[in-house]
Amino acid sequence: MALPIVSVPMKKKQKPSLALTLSATGLLIIGGGVAYRLFSQGHLYSGNLLVGANIIPSDALFAASLTTDAKQWQKLQEFGTKESQAELNKTLIQLRDRFLTNNGFNFEQDIQPWVDDEVTFAILAPETSQPAPKPVATDGVAANSQQSIVMVLPVKNPEVAQRILSQPKALKTGKWIDRTYQGTPIKQSEGQFGTSLSATLLDQRFLVITDNPKAVERAIDAYKNKTSLATVGSFAENFPKIAESHSFAQFYVNVPTAAKIATTAPNRRLPAQVLAQLQNNQGLAGAITLESEGVRLKGVSWLNPQSQRLLSIDNTAGSMQQRMPAETLMMLSGSNLQRLWGDYILTSQGNPLSPVSPEQLRSGVKSLINLDLERDLLSWMKGEFAVSLIPNTSKNGTPGDFRAGLVFMIKASDRKLAETSLQKLDDVIKNQYQFQIQPGTIANQPVVNWIGPFGTLTASHGWLDKDIAFLVLGAPVTDKIVPKPNNTLASNLAYQHTVPTELNPTNGAFFLDVERMVNNFTLNTLFPKQKTFLEATRSIGATTSVSDSRSTRYDVFLSLKKSPNSATSSNPASTPNISSSK
Repeated sequence: MALPIVSVPMKKKQKPSLALTLSATGLLIIGGGVAYRLFSQGHLYSGNLLVGANIIPSDALFAASLTTDAKQWQKLQEFGTKESQAELNKTLIQLRDRFLTNNGFNFEQDIQPWVDDEVTFAILAPETSQPAPKPVATDGVAANSQQSIVMVLPVKNPEVAQRILSQPKALKTGKWIDRTYQGTPIKQSEGQFGTSLSATLLDQRFLVITDNPKAVERAIDAYKNKTSLATVGSFAENFPKIAESHSFAQFYVNVPTAAKIATTAPNRRLPAQVLAQLQNNQGLAGAITLESEGVRLKGVSWLNPQSQRLLSIDNTAGSMQQRMPAETLMMLSGSNLQRLWGDYILTSQGNPLSPVSPEQLRSGVKSLINLDLERDLLSWMKGEFAVSLIPNTSKNGTPGDFRAGLVFMIKASDRKLAETSLQKLDDVIKNQYQFQIQPGTIANQPVVNWIGPFGTLTASHGWLDKDIAFLVLGAPVTDKIVPKPNNTLASNLAYQHTVPTELNPTNGAFFLDVERMVNNFTLNTLFPKQKTFLEATRSIGATTSVSDSRSTRYDVFLSLKKSPNSATSSNPASTPNISSSK
């Protein structure tokens, strides 16, 4: 899936499989995946840093590397449904044609003999001396003519790479010319409409290809002057936290630079206060690995070293999944709801890209229940919290019952204040909405029920233990959390196999049983091809943890269905052949 941001491959003498062709296009694409292994100057590789990090200019908006290992691309083909595989194959063929076939290149013949295990591409920010960029639509994708692409291809066979560079294939239009910059020879295309490729071989170890003559010069300067991505604040300290030696893909996003570029986008300009807030953030990075049952993402984000903002190390989540029943469809938990709200205000106030503004949330709460969001509610919500969706599987359910109950739990930091707020809430529901407020018991524990005008139980609230308040809306599922269930969500095998456990303690967790949600509920469309993606996914799990006062770690796992062709995908003759016919 695509990361914030924001994945490939070509002809074998015996009809290569689709998976083999993938590793080809992956070499020269722009839209693709994420992989990395970073290295420091003087060493070909360092297992802790992105390949090419000492060549990519420090102001790069985005950098990613991906594997050229055909076995990993074959493994990717094991996942998904026929529909999701068809979408993937369609994208791969388009990328292959755009970046290889249309330029007369074949991966296995022209590139594979000399390239190493991973390749990297980066999107550079426009130079500050240039005028404001003007986005242009190209092939249905928003593009910017002043945002250049740099590709770094590590070389394992310098002689072959040098031969291909010195004797490139003839262009359909135009010609190749030779020039020199800072003593470094450059091969450059001339005369092609809308295209100007430049290539150079640095120290016989890295072939650098760009789509702009200035970009190759910027890469040479970054390499020689040590002003590359490897020197960006806190990059070298944080990237190793998620480094994987055999990852499928890895990436880096320059948050403040990307935010500045976003201010030039028509109709999507960020207000000055939001842009200033984003300057506190420095980077976001991740590594993707393929496992037997799905795809794992390890991520890290960090603040600018000069930022005055510090993160609160509050990793106190981790108990709510012990209070949810095993059949829970979805759960989102966190350490401190009041602090989460404060963070949301910092990045959302005045931001037109936020789903809901803080002002709208405040006024919405005031309008619906006549309570002050911060004074009456969040003031006592400083403990661990969880929002979950529990299906109504009761055999006694009537036709009018909801199919699931929305359950909110919060560890109250001040129970007396919480009880006062809940009493105010009961009064509003009774007087403003004409509901009946009826005390009751479940398993000998007191609860308060909201009975609708037609006699339907609509909501219940009460206490678990001494300090955990709960509110159930929709289906009457209170008996599934009171008393504490014997078979909990934490003991559910799907939960155990999906939600990562490496981060401990955690700041929050997320679990979604995608397969059961799709089968039992009609979901709103939130992104293109959503149905195809969801039908290929079993479940999604994630955990977060604040590492220190300036960085946060994220672990995400997508449990995927196996492709119906997975049993035969290892046979090259059994999978679609998308390699070039040239």
